Amino acid sequence: MATVICGSLAFDTIMTFEGRFADQILPDQLHILNVSFLVPSLRRDFGGCAGNVAYSLNALGGRALPMATVGVDGADYIERLRSLGISTEFVREVADTYTAQAMIMTDRDNNQITAFHPGAMQQAHITKIQPRDDIRLGIVAPDGRDAMLSHAEQFKAAGIPFVFDPGQGLPMFNGDELGHFIEQADWVTVNDYEGRMLSERTGWDSAEISRRVRGLVVTLGAEGCEVWEGGQMTRVQAVKPKAVVDPTGCGDAWRGALLYGLEQGWPLERCAALGNKLGALKIAQRGPQNYEVNRADLGL
Repeated sequence: MATVICGSLAFDTIMTFEGRFADQILPDQLHILNVSFLVPSLRRDFGGCAGNVAYSLNALGGRALPMATVGVDGADYIERLRSLGISTEFVREVADTYTAQAMIMTDRDNNQITAFHPGAMQQAHITKIQPRDDIRLGIVAPDGRDAMLSHAEQFKAAGIPFVFDPGQGLPMFNGDELGHFIEQADWVTVNDYEGRMLSERTGWDSAEISRRVRGLVVTLGAEGCEVWEGGQMTRVQAVKPKAVVDPTGCGDAWRGALLYGLEQGWPLERCAALGNKLGALKIAQRGPQNYEVNRADLGL
C-alpha cells in the first residue's frame, strides 16, 4: 500500500533565540512593532510538510509518495529523498522560482515565529491525483491554496480515503470551503489552536466535525491528543520525551505515524498513541528530519 502525501517541500532555516519572545514584545505597542532578536545558532534543514511526513512514514516502514513542487534550487532535496528510499515520481521542478523557504525562530519556551516564502509550492496544483491500484491512502497537508482544493477533489473522485490536515494553511479558507474539505475527507487532524479556528469558521464544534468524518484528532502538544469519533472523545496521553530540544516538525512526525497506523488498519486511538511516541522521539532532536526510528522500541 502506498500513501500520497500532498504538501510542501521546503528548506527550513532554523534559528534559536535564547530569551523569551514575551519579554521583548510589548502588547500595548503592537501597532508600532519594531523588534530584533539575536540568534546565536542557525542551521538549514530539509523540511516542508510533505517531506517531513514522508520521512516519518518511510522510517516506520510505510511507503510514502510525496506530491510536491521544488524550484531550481531543489536538486539537493530530490537527491535527499531518493537516498532515503522515498519515491520522487510525484515531485516536480518548477523553472524560474525557488523551493519554498521557511525561516523559523524558536525561543527558550519553544514558542516559534515563522516567515514562509511559498515559491514553487504555489504551482503544486500542476500535479494531478489519478486512481491507481497501489495507492490506498492520502493526505492533504499545507500546500498552495489551489493545490489543496484540487487535490481534495481528486482524492474524493478517485475513491482514495484521505486525511485533511489544514495546518498553517487553514487561514486561507473561509467557513464554506473548510466545510467542503471536511465533507470530502475521511479524517481530520488539527492542533488545538487550529481546531478552535476550524470550529469558529465552520460553526461546527469538535463533536459535530467528528460526526461528518471517520475521525477527528486534535493534538495538544505535551498534553497528548483528543480522538473524536461519532461525537465522542477519548484522550490519548502524551509520551514524555527524553529531552525537549526542538519542536520543529513534531506535528509532521505525528502525522506520519497516523498514516502508518491507518495503512495497517489500526483503530484511530492506536494510531494517535504511535503518533505521540514519534512526536516525543522527534522533539529530542534538532531539525524535522534528523531523528532515527527503531521499530522495536516502538513495539512494531
